[in-house]
Amino acid sequence: MTFAVKAGQAISEMDQLIIAQAQELSEKLKQHRTEMFPPVAMKGLRKFQLAEAARFLGVTGGYLRNLSLEGKGPLPQVTPSGRRSYTAQQMEEMRLFLDQNARPGTHYVPRRREKDHLQVIAVVNFKGGSGKTTSAAHLAQHLALTGHRVLAVDLDPQASLSAIHGFQPEFDVQENETLYGAIRYDDQRRPLKEIIRKTNFPHLDLVPGNLELMEFEHDTPHVLAQGQAGDYGRIFFARLDEALSTVSDDYDVVVIDCPPQLGFLTMSAICCATAILITVHPQMLDVMSMCQFLQMLGEVLNTLKGAGGDMNLDWLRYLVTRYDPQDGPQTQMVAFMRSMFKNHVLTNPMLKSVAISDASLTNQTLYEVERSAFTRTTYDRAMEAMEGVNNEIVDLVHKAWGRK
Repeated sequence: MTFAVKAGQAISEMDQLIIAQAQELSEKLKQHRTEMFPPVAMKGLRKFQLAEAARFLGVTGGYLRNLSLEGKGPLPQVTPSGRRSYTAQQMEEMRLFLDQNARPGTHYVPRRREKDHLQVIAVVNFKGGSGKTTSAAHLAQHLALTGHRVLAVDLDPQASLSAIHGFQPEFDVQENETLYGAIRYDDQRRPLKEIIRKTNFPHLDLVPGNLELMEFEHDTPHVLAQGQAGDYGRIFFARLDEALSTVSDDYDVVVIDCPPQLGFLTMSAICCATAILITVHPQMLDVMSMCQFLQMLGEVLNTLKGAGGDMNLDWLRYLVTRYDPQDGPQTQMVAFMRSMFKNHVLTNPMLKSVAISDASLTNQTLYEVERSAFTRTTYDRAMEAMEGVNNEIVDLVHKAWGRK
C-alpha cells in the first residue's frame, strides 16, 4: 500500500530515512519468508500423540488404542517403541468412524444442526498486548481439532492472525484479498467465498488481513458524510453480517480477531457477533483501559441500536490472559474482576507461559509446536490452561445451540 505525497509537500530527511528503513526491512523479511516458505508452500502441521488425539475426539486413550489394535478406523503411525500418533486429517476420519458406529443418542461430530444458528465470536480489547490474537488463534484451532467447521477472520490491519497461519500480510495477501474486498463500498466489492483461504488445519479456513483493512476506516466516514446517513445500517454496520451470511452454511463457528481500537471494523464485528470475548491482562493500566473500552462500547451499541442495529448476544465473557498466579497484585486484580463481573469472567484464566511466547517467535501455537521443544512441565502447564479456556468457550457455544 502506498500513500502519495501531495503537490508542494517536500519529503524531509526524516521522512526519507523512515521510507528507506521500511523498504530495507521489507526486503529482508521477504527474503526470510522465501527461505522459510517457498511461494507455493503451505504451512505444515505436526502429528498428534494418541493421548492428544483421544482428548480431541472425546474418548479415552485406552479405547482409541484398542481401536487401532483391532484395525478399526484410520491406522496411526507407530514408532518402533510402540508410540502411536495421528494426523489432524486422520483424527477427523476417526471422528466420523466413531460417530457412524456410536450408540443411539451419542454424537462425536459436534457440528451445528439445522436449527442451530451460526456462532460468531468477536475477540476484542481496546489495548494491545492483551493476548487477543493468541487467544483467537488457539480458540479457532481448538474448535477445528474438536470437529467444528471454523472460519477465522483477521480484522486487525497488523494481521498477526494471518501470519500465525502461514500467510505473511505483506507478501502473501494482495490487493482486494482481505475482508475489505467483501465489504467495500465501490464496484470492486467481491464475494467473501473468493477471499477465504484454507489453512494447515482441516476444517479451519481464514480470511486474511493486512493494512488494506484501514481503507474501510477511511472510507466509512466519507460515505456517511455524503448524505447517505439515512441508509446507515446498510452502509455501515450490516456489511460484515451480510458478507458472512453468504458463507454461513459452510461453517459452525466464526472467530473474529478485532483490531485493538473501537473503530468501524470493530463495531462491524460486534454488530454481527453472537458472542463477545474480551481479553484482559490483570494489571491496573489494562483494567483501566478496559473500563474506558466498556464505556465507549455501551455508548456505541446504544447509538447503533437506535439506528436499526440488531445485536443479540448469546454470551459475553472476560478472559484473563497472561496471568501469573504467583504475582500478588495480579491475583488481587483477578479477585476484583470476579467480584465485579461474577460469572461473566471465565473460570479458567490463560496463564503466562514461556511455551506460548516462544512458540509465537516462530508464528506457531501450542497445537503446532512439539512437546519436546520444551520441558514437559512447561508445555503441559500451558496446554492444560489453554485447553481449560477453550473447553469452557466450547461449552458456551454448545449451550447457545441448546445442547447439554
